[in-house]
Amino acid sequence: MKVIKFGGSSLANGTQLKKVLGIVQDDPERRIVVVSAPGKRFSEDTKVTDQLIQLATLVKNKASYKEVYEDIFSRYADIAAELELDGKILEEIESHFDKLLNTRFRTPELLEDAFKASGEDNNARLIAAYFRQSGIPARYLNPREAGIFVTSQPGNARILPESYNFLRHLHDTEEVLVIPGFFGYNENDEIITFSRGGSDITGAIVANGVQATLYENFTDVDAIYVANPNHVDEPQKIHHLTYTEMRELSYAGFSVFHDEALLPAFHAGIPVHVKNTNNPNGKGTKITRTRPKTANIISGIASSSGFVSIHISKYLLNREIGFIRKSAQIFEDLGLNLEHMPSGIDEITFILRKDQLTPGKQAALLYRLKNELRADDVHVEGDVCLVMIVGEGMVASVGTTAQATQALADAGVNLVMINQGASEISMMFGIVEKDEEKAVRAIYDSFYPK
Repeated sequence: MKVIKFGGSSLANGTQLKKVLGIVQDDPERRIVVVSAPGKRFSEDTKVTDQLIQLATLVKNKASYKEVYEDIFSRYADIAAELELDGKILEEIESHFDKLLNTRFRTPELLEDAFKASGEDNNARLIAAYFRQSGIPARYLNPREAGIFVTSQPGNARILPESYNFLRHLHDTEEVLVIPGFFGYNENDEIITFSRGGSDITGAIVANGVQATLYENFTDVDAIYVANPNHVDEPQKIHHLTYTEMRELSYAGFSVFHDEALLPAFHAGIPVHVKNTNNPNGKGTKITRTRPKTANIISGIASSSGFVSIHISKYLLNREIGFIRKSAQIFEDLGLNLEHMPSGIDEITFILRKDQLTPGKQAALLYRLKNELRADDVHVEGDVCLVMIVGEGMVASVGTTAQATQALADAGVNLVMINQGASEISMMFGIVEKDEEKAVRAIYDSFYPK
């Protein structure tokens, strides 16, 4: 059995859904289909999920929402008309919205999660109806019925371990099951969503639960690229990555997947294949536990901006027992999540995402670090970008650091920080944000010369 997931761009209109139908019909092993909400039909379009967030905000504020609601409903109506679907499916979607709009939720967060999830939920109903009309024995399957139960953290749900056992019963299905992605149910039978990109998470969870032979993730690109095409002209495609390489690249800015999206599939050792809905017979990118060796030292280059660094200097810091623990405790007390922690003998730097650091928290942080640690100096540097090079080939290669830093130097990019993981398959460079594109392009040109 294969589990397949389609992203929003693959489900944006009837034309795309006809391609999806062909992909499902092409392989009888594709028996579980996880779907997103309709995405953008063109570059200036708005995703249905974003419209639903707007609708939820209006409802929470008791403001007029008729126009936004009608825009959302029209997306489904347009798709149904293009596919010549029976009018009953629109009645079902309208009934779903009526119930949603008249439900009283315990908290504003639960309201927003329920509204966001309706994008996937209604799309799954519509797609199942389309499959049946086209002769496929298909059925919409609600995540509750499937067995997807999660923690009560709106917008950041975590799957409960017992869900994998509940999902096992789907393995022997003879029908094509269409499951909405992005959400599950908590112990109070309330809808809780995963983080954005959550349909990828649902797909990986289901693949793990049913012990699929393959998890296929269909998107709108032919493969994952070595570098962001917005930074590098026509970068090479990556046709095979390891789980670890993908995890590192996703964290550092690869937009194909959220960094936790594929974890359930990875844990079960299930191969993942990223493919293009518009070119389903293309090679795509395979992601597996191991991969064949290639001549390339690095597999990918990723970058992510929006970080700040907190520098602490103190003479003889390396001899002070508990200094790092005490420092980290101050960050924890203020609810700040740390990303990286490069250090020297008399100084240490903490890297964190700057959207956490309000002016009040920054002032409190600097005061406590300076006074409680008796530091010689504490200061903040903002607008930091992290550039990461990743590749299994780095482990057995000499001179990778020298080659990368020389490329950055030749491009006039100054290094704020350099850090390498213990596994030696990744290396991270801290630079100022304005040099992001220049840095990525310089490293790419050095390791992938034309």
